[in-house]
Amino acid sequence: MEAAVFEQVYQDFQEFHAYFAGLFGRRETRERSGHYLQALLVQSVERRNAENLSETVPESARGMQRFLTDSPWEDNAVIGRLQEYLGPRLEHPEGVWVLDGSDFPKQGRKSAGVARQYCGRLGKVANCQAGLFLAYVSPLGRALVDKRLYLPESWTSDKERCQAAGVPEERRGYRSKTELALELLERAVDLGHLKAGWVAADDAFGMSPTLREGLAALEMKYVLDVPAGFTVWPAEPQWTTPVYRGRGGPPKPRLVGGQRRTMQERAGAIPAEEWREITVAQGSQGPRTYRFIAQRLRPTSRRKPGEIHWAVFRRNLDGSEPRYYLSNAPEDTPLETLAYVGGSRWRIETEFETEKSDVGLDEYETRTWAGWHHHVALCLLGGAFLLSLQQAWGEKDAPGHPSPGVPGGAGDAAQGTVRTGGTAAVADGYAG
Repeated sequence: MEAAVFEQVYQDFQEFHAYFAGLFGRRETRERSGHYLQALLVQSVERRNAENLSETVPESARGMQRFLTDSPWEDNAVIGRLQEYLGPRLEHPEGVWVLDGSDFPKQGRKSAGVARQYCGRLGKVANCQAGLFLAYVSPLGRALVDKRLYLPESWTSDKERCQAAGVPEERRGYRSKTELALELLERAVDLGHLKAGWVAADDAFGMSPTLREGLAALEMKYVLDVPAGFTVWPAEPQWTTPVYRGRGGPPKPRLVGGQRRTMQERAGAIPAEEWREITVAQGSQGPRTYRFIAQRLRPTSRRKPGEIHWAVFRRNLDGSEPRYYLSNAPEDTPLETLAYVGGSRWRIETEFETEKSDVGLDEYETRTWAGWHHHVALCLLGGAFLLSLQQAWGEKDAPGHPSPGVPGGAGDAAQGTVRTGGTAAVADGYAG
């Protein structure tokens, strides 16, 4: 990097930090917040623990660790200012909220929230901490904008353990991941700095009736992943009433058997000519195109047909890698819109990787509740600063550039998605 460019980046960083500095309290803590954030951004060779971070800035390892675990600054206030900062840089009529979890392998049992549970990072049950995150995705870019640390019941039922890890009294009651996800959305709506009418999430959330009902209560439309075995019913299910034989009360209507089917079974019964090709993004090898179809169906609710939804089916052009979505969007919603929103979810996966590799989201050595939330909040600030540089320099993910390497983004296209000839509808957004 040329000296002039480096100086400009450093000046930009100083201005960025000044936007948040007042939230860290007294002057010494404000300075340490700048040092910690700067170290996260420049330290890339070794693990970003306090000792390694301190080698890149004029701060001791002890001072770094004390800032993380003992300083009384409020991370929620920093998150509120972060969303305020991102509002004019990301908000767009085609913005989408994305919910997802990210797990952090962790040894021992004293770190807040650590337990043997399914760890997505490792793909198996292991000792880890589970974080819940909210992202905002739009044609202008993407960013992680809030976080929650999940406490398993083995923690919330052990008050002494919670106290030792510094878990606040008000956070010691058990909250499911679904409840935490809704908290993140409700807080973002209350803050009002970023606005979006749509939500995307993976099938861990899509399977939850509680989450779907909570999103509907917030008057949000959603396109949620669901697994292949998720069951649905026809929009107009058939009922039958057994013949009354004169004994007991009159028989009640019953659903005709064989109507409930899995999403996979539904997709397999759709004739090939009914699928539509839709381009969801431009990749480095050409348009990223999939085959889509949507049907009005009823998801199973308490073993019976629920409210009418959109069931959306997607597969690669070669028929591989099928995906399934459920949406509460109105009946007149274009298929291109459903394809766009569903594809937005993958952008958070890329953002996780960016913040882990570039700002050390998963590289911390702290056991306390405050330490985890402080570190993660500062990593989210680091991600926002990188976004501001990308937008200023016109790099990928700046306005007009989709994100790299994921379905719905630029980068190398997945096998089976690139069309070398012919035409397909284009799902550039949904505002229209």
